[in-house]
Amino acid sequence: MPDKKKFDRDSISNTLIMAIGLSLVCSILVASAAIILKPTQLRNQEEYRQRIILEVAELMQPGGDIAALFAAVQTDRVRIASGEDVEIYLAKDGDELQQIILPISGPGLWSTMRGYLAVAPDGNTVMGIRFYEHGETPGLGDQVDKAAWRDLWVGKQIYGDDSTPQIRVIKGFVRRDGSNPDAIHQIDGLSGATLTGNGVTKLVRHWTGPEGFGPYLESYR
Repeated sequence: MPDKKKFDRDSISNTLIMAIGLSLVCSILVASAAIILKPTQLRNQEEYRQRIILEVAELMQPGGDIAALFAAVQTDRVRIASGEDVEIYLAKDGDELQQIILPISGPGLWSTMRGYLAVAPDGNTVMGIRFYEHGETPGLGDQVDKAAWRDLWVGKQIYGDDSTPQIRVIKGFVRRDGSNPDAIHQIDGLSGATLTGNGVTKLVRHWTGPEGFGPYLESYR
């Protein structure tokens, strides 16, 4: 009677079977984890978005409950020139409008920049700007995250006398000696990151222009 073949666990076929089996198990575990964690990830993303909106409106309080604070922010929708309905936010004190918070986005130097612009009820005065997503160069373009630079936007006027967006990030520093009539529309440049500054100018002007929220803000002016 012929001898039975011995099981060779080191054979190529068995090695492939084990590898495929292990890959399938790992894939199932990863997919299951992704499904289980998805609701938590979405909840965290929503909370982060709400935090950014509260921060740009200066409504965020240290240790404050984000959901409770966000209750003071009313959601609205605006139809822009493309026909798209875009969600905006209105910060109110009772029935009195305090700020209009607009989503803004556009190309920076390396990636799309996304953030929010807070505008006063006059539809013209900037009350804050905050980017929550970008891929700008560390130490240069990422100066858009610095509070000192963001503060330079507060009080600036978006529109000129002809009702077109005049606000812009310049190269260098704004002359504030009274000899510069355009100072009210200008923000100091980002040192070593002129292209990022140009990108910020373009995206803010786009979203406050006729293709963005310009007609909506005009109704307040």
